[in-house]
Parts: sequence; structure tokens; C-alpha cells
Amino acid sequence: MARPRNTTDEQLIRAASETLAELGPRRLTLAEIARRAGVVPGTLVQRFGSKHGLLVAMSRASADEVPTTMREAAEGTHDPVEAIRAAATSPYRQLDNPGTAAHNLAALGTDLQDPELRELLAEVYGRVSTELRHLVGAAVDAGALPGAPAPETAGAVLAALVTGSALHWSMRPEGSLVHRLLVDVDAVLDGWRRPPG
Repeated sequence: MARPRNTTDEQLIRAASETLAELGPRRLTLAEIARRAGVVPGTLVQRFGSKHGLLVAMSRASADEVPTTMREAAEGTHDPVEAIRAAATSPYRQLDNPGTAAHNLAALGTDLQDPELRELLAEVYGRVSTELRHLVGAAVDAGALPGAPAPETAGAVLAALVTGSALHWSMRPEGSLVHRLLVDVDAVLDGWRRPPG
């Protein structure tokens, strides 16, 4: 089967991401990704070099997508604190599926074992922290979070919180991931709404 001219790298990466979420990293193969994308496995090799190259491309795409996803979520609100809540949970909305939680956790383990994937994962988390730092700064400037620490610290705290809560939920996926993240984020933001002292 010839590669359709309208099958973009983005479509191939999306097919790979969906396959990874459904099957997990151990059962992920180029043949299965190609089947779902409607191309031959050689197309994936030609585009990405190898399965590892495709995983790297997926991680790069995620790092590029996260800031946009968070900004769009924040822009859909009219309150600076609500913008933080929306942005903090937005990267995890597509992971809110108990049926694939174990696969997402296994994929994280794979990323952490590979130096290049681990570096890209750190880049994703760094971008989450940066976006949250900007949003906290805006909320502080608006007088909505008088008890917040310095925005850089606050952004790092919130990024660590949502990452840790998502990891915990992946091990025990009870209820909605997004609801769990909102409860945890609100516990911190409610404290920051009060003036220090």
C-alpha cells in the first residue's frame, strides 16, 4: 500500500499515540501503528527511522503542544485563578481514561529509562511549570492570590502537584483524573487566596 500523500507526520504521530495508549509500550509495534494509520510499516521507518525515532517524535510533539494546550485552556476563562485551574489540568484531559492508565504509566517508565526520552519528558514538565508560573504571576498581579509564593516557586509547586497526582491516579485510577487534579490544585490555591500571616 502506497503512503497516501495527505497522511502527515502529525497524523502518524497521533496514530502512534493512540496505539500506545491502547496497547502499552510492550505491545506497541510499527506494524500495528501503520495498520491503524493506513500506511505500510516502511512509511514509518522512512519518516522516523525506527520505533525509537517515532517515540522521540511523539515526545517532541507533546513538548510543543503542551504550552498551546495550556494557553488555550486559560484563555477560555474570565478569572485568573480559574485560568490556573484550567491550564493545570489541560495536559491531562486526554489521559483521563482508567482503561489506559496502566499503559500510560508503563510508557512513563519507558521514557524514564531512555536518556533522550527522559530529557524530552523533562522539557514537557519544564514547559508546564513555565506556563503555570506566568498564570500565577497574572493572578498575583490581579490581587487574586495574595498568599502565593514567588511565581517561579508557585509554578514549580503546581507542576509537581499535578504530575504527582496524575502518577498516583494512574496507579489507582478511581473516578476522574481531571476531578482528582482539580481537588488537589484547589487545596493549594485556596491557601494562596489568603493573605500571608
